[in-house]
Amino acid sequence: MEIRDAVEADAGRLAELADSPPDVMRNLVHDRTVRVATAAADDADEATVLGFVSYDAGRGTVHVTQLAGSSDVCERLLEEPIAFAGREGMAVELLVPDGSEAVEAAVEAVGFADTGSGPQFDGRPTVRYRLEAERVEQ
Repeated sequence: MEIRDAVEADAGRLAELADSPPDVMRNLVHDRTVRVATAAADDADEATVLGFVSYDAGRGTVHVTQLAGSSDVCERLLEEPIAFAGREGMAVELLVPDGSEAVEAAVEAVGFADTGSGPQFDGRPTVRYRLEAERVEQ
């Protein structure tokens, strides 16, 4: 598995993973830091996008805005915002929508703490997770 910056051409696959419109994912690629996990495909010129993470930073916290993929892929992708937070001395936060078992397992496996209920999105409850700055490896 390799991790790279997302490009606009990834928008279709990101849309599939996030169950969002491709235009929204295209905007995400332009507006946030977005990294994708890829695996080599049968054709050496193409790689399959296995998952992605998007994040931004502000007020002492790195906010993971979207995370998608299998639990193993999400664990690896979380290394990206955690490493950034470590360099900047920041905490990391994210919201996990109810029913996102793979994401929840990954978040807990890398050391995030459940800090309670988050806001609802499209009527779906979320759980807020946080990794404090002192727990982020620098």
